[in-house]
Amino acid sequence: MRKTTVLILLTLASCKVAQKATIPVWQPYDETAELAKNANHESTRLRYKLIQSRNLDKNTFWKAIGPQLNRFSEADYVALKPLILEQGIPTLQDHIRTGKLTYEKLTQWYLYRIAQFENNRTTALNNLIAINPNAVAEARARDKARSGSPTHPIFGMPIILKDNINQNGMVTTAGAQAFYNNTTKDAFIVEQLRKNGAVFLAKANLSEWANFMCLDCPNGYSAMGGQTLNPYGPRQFDTGGSSSGSGSTIAANYAAAAVGTETSGSILSPASANSLVGLKPTTGLLSRGGIVPISSTLDTPGPMTRTVTDAAILLSAMTGEDPADPATKNNPKNKTYWESVKTGTLNRIRFGVYKPMLRDSLYAQNVAKIRAQGGTVIEIELEQVAPEGFGTLLNADMNVDLPDYIKNYGSSALTFRSVDDILAYNRQDSTRRMPYGQGRIAGVPKTQLSPDEVAKLRTGIRKTGVDYFEKPMKQHELDVILSINNRSAGLAAAANYPCLTVPMGYRPNGEPVGITFIARPFAEDKLLNIGYAFEQATQARKAPEAYK
Repeated sequence: MRKTTVLILLTLASCKVAQKATIPVWQPYDETAELAKNANHESTRLRYKLIQSRNLDKNTFWKAIGPQLNRFSEADYVALKPLILEQGIPTLQDHIRTGKLTYEKLTQWYLYRIAQFENNRTTALNNLIAINPNAVAEARARDKARSGSPTHPIFGMPIILKDNINQNGMVTTAGAQAFYNNTTKDAFIVEQLRKNGAVFLAKANLSEWANFMCLDCPNGYSAMGGQTLNPYGPRQFDTGGSSSGSGSTIAANYAAAAVGTETSGSILSPASANSLVGLKPTTGLLSRGGIVPISSTLDTPGPMTRTVTDAAILLSAMTGEDPADPATKNNPKNKTYWESVKTGTLNRIRFGVYKPMLRDSLYAQNVAKIRAQGGTVIEIELEQVAPEGFGTLLNADMNVDLPDYIKNYGSSALTFRSVDDILAYNRQDSTRRMPYGQGRIAGVPKTQLSPDEVAKLRTGIRKTGVDYFEKPMKQHELDVILSINNRSAGLAAAANYPCLTVPMGYRPNGEPVGITFIARPFAEDKLLNIGYAFEQATQARKAPEAYK
């Protein structure tokens, strides 16, 4: 599988001094046969028109990775694998403290792994858009700065950012060819991560414009990155969206953790599809400053990780009040969420369980496990409710919020000033810029509402969401409500209730499934504690077989 790449990289093993590494040139291949196999897939979302990007030359990855692999060999990769693969952040930090590992070697290991899998057409997942050429230098600086004094556990950990999150020194595309030259300053959450010592490894592919580009198109497709694939079943299972690349990269062990973003389901969906922990925080807990938006009403970044503890660590490292984002005013300040998760328990926690979902055998089995751990299970009805005007609100917000992002956070090289400008730009080259069309984003400028109309819409949508959850929560004194994957994401977004999805098992065909805990606003600590207790009781996550 990795022989071609590794043979070239083996020359690094004997290097005594730094020299530029050589990685085989990536040659685009004929994907006709692969597309034909998916042409009649039972899911329309997996009927791909293309897999490889028409805008991204993957050789830019190798140009960024090669020079960073000096003094790192195949032997190093193999020797370090037991210390790194599938290991949580606390374990990685323990290896650093005991001298088994350095931040530099950890970062090189992930970069080597990316080159190994993404430069092979049989294993490539197309889950990245860019590599940070300074990642190893950042890691080396963390090694030099390390001392005996306590630091945040994110210190030195290689992190992948969804490519709608601004990072200084790298382009932020939101997956759109229109933003190919959008070089920016750090987003606020990236500033926070940087202050806490994180290492920025790469930018992840995503559903273009955070799944607000086309209608009925595949999750995980963007003009810049091509089609993201799911490591548990490439071209077989959906990646979820829109934080598809964030999910796929962490499932494949390409970094310690990743940051995604969600408006309605965009963390929960890919986290559950990739057998990960995904936290959609209360909007306002984390800043949205410097993140390409859909909706200032609903948008939020959040962690995507392999464990609940890692999610707690990453969440803590991003918190802080951003003067430029009013939603963060008076939010909880940099809680050490990871320190309390081990106190989590299912005993005497009151869980609302949707009756119709009990027909799902995995859900029923895991509800039984919760009950066996002392949880109180109350069956509740699954009402069919849709917040009226939800899509209209997203359109109205994006119509204002995207131009505001361009003005306040975008590169001076961007010539666009409105969504209409971007639509017109895409129409100039539909094959490269919009092969699935732009039916969804085209609806944005057609939605023209006054500020009073938008405010009224927000109030109505929020009330619908809150009423939906509060009715059973008050009636049965529930701590959390249980759902599957992202099935309740829209209503949770409407209510501004945080959600945590945790792996609960796999379908008979190997497709991952997550159980999702929903709580009241700013109850992230409760969700993480409960999620940790569930995770420890079930231990459901398994690494994807082809990426072990």
